Amino acid sequence: MKKIKEKLKAIAPTRRKLIQLYAALLFNANLKGFAKGSIYKGNTKAVCVPGINCYSCPGAVGACPLGSFQGSFSADRSTLYYVAGILLLYCIMFGRFICGWLCPFGLIQELLYKIRTPKVKKSRITRIFSYLKYVIFVVFVLIVPIAYAFKDTPFPAFCKYICPAGTIEGGVSLLANKLNDSYFSMLGPIFTWKFALMVSILTACIFIFRMFCRFICPLGALYGLFNKISVFGVKVNENKCINCNLCVNRCKLDVLKVGDRECISCGECVSVCPTDAIEWKGPKLIKESLCSKNSKARTITRSVVAVLMVAVLVTAIAFYWNEASPTVDIPDDTADTTDTDSEKPAVGSEVGNSCYSLSLNRVYADGISTDDTIDPTSTGKITVINFWGTWCGPCVSELPHFDEIASEYSDTVTVIAIHTAAVADTAPDFIAEYYPDSLINFAVDSGEGFSGKYYTALGGRDAYPYTVIIDENGVITHIFVSSVT
Repeated sequence: MKKIKEKLKAIAPTRRKLIQLYAALLFNANLKGFAKGSIYKGNTKAVCVPGINCYSCPGAVGACPLGSFQGSFSADRSTLYYVAGILLLYCIMFGRFICGWLCPFGLIQELLYKIRTPKVKKSRITRIFSYLKYVIFVVFVLIVPIAYAFKDTPFPAFCKYICPAGTIEGGVSLLANKLNDSYFSMLGPIFTWKFALMVSILTACIFIFRMFCRFICPLGALYGLFNKISVFGVKVNENKCINCNLCVNRCKLDVLKVGDRECISCGECVSVCPTDAIEWKGPKLIKESLCSKNSKARTITRSVVAVLMVAVLVTAIAFYWNEASPTVDIPDDTADTTDTDSEKPAVGSEVGNSCYSLSLNRVYADGISTDDTIDPTSTGKITVINFWGTWCGPCVSELPHFDEIASEYSDTVTVIAIHTAAVADTAPDFIAEYYPDSLINFAVDSGEGFSGKYYTALGGRDAYPYTVIIDENGVITHIFVSSVT
């Protein structure tokens, strides 16, 4: 019986693992997104979660702090201050405690390391490699995004070229859903590179404990700089310490001392310290309630906390599952024609349907007009409807081709480039610099949220650029996901 208890104890998840799993579920509470293969773009996406959790994950209900920080350089100052403020708050409050307890990708790495294989132990070489993440932070999170910010173009370089969490949580999760089969046409060299890099990193995590955390993650690099002053974490009581180094030897990370820049405050060192010199940091009330020697008080406190945590998680899952999907207001005249004119196809978002009618505000080099609108179904010509954004590299790259079409076939074709509802204020300056005399009709999508009403109505599924072509009668003839030639 004793052996059975020992085996059960060995395979049972630790308190830290349960909290890691809880955080992963809470940050990805939009389970409906996995079923529908779509990204949640509601109000809570304006809040950054503490750990690396990709914005594009179908379940994500918050934004990744690293991706938001890179993108904020090209936004207005208030956005930059907001994101930087949230990051600073996390740094001061938790430091790398977040890496050890709240980061979903950290959990993935630790689970992979449990696969029984020969392991690469820490050494002076791994300690040297731990500095690489600081180089990555400076180059890919600061220098490159800031350089592109001068061009008013958001460029999250780390997310685009390196982040394996984005590839597995965002890319692979979306592609795994059959509803997103059209996304495969968007794949190119960058995705191939990132997929290969993701596989390499995840494979390495089987042999090297938290390989990504230790050598690559720029968010961990930033948090590590605040470990010594963070409110939560672990610290050493120098009066009790006998410098036996049992804590450092037990740790799988490249720490030289408990609580240094590499420490993720996992707490494994606490149990091996012979003099109880390693202590948890934090408000006295919390430490006494959770670490009290009074087992009855500790049990009651933990039970209450567990019930509250489960209640919050269940409530969050229920909220996002039942939240209404965005709707599109269809003008009465469009609805009427589908009922009275039997020869005209029904209004919809597929090839062969009549295109939705919606008046959109025009965008000029001097700003967004509030009284000058354009309806793509009322041009009387073949109309190319292109959904784009200044932040989207492929979108910007294909605009010259649409500009050529608008110029060469102006008698028979109208090109309408509709900017996403998000960061639409960047469009006028872009047009003024690159397309001041273009025959393209620039407009901005309506509604709240990242994409906008019209994009959603015409079947857009979080993929840019997105192009819909309608004939002279407003009937959809072609739909292109990603760039067109």
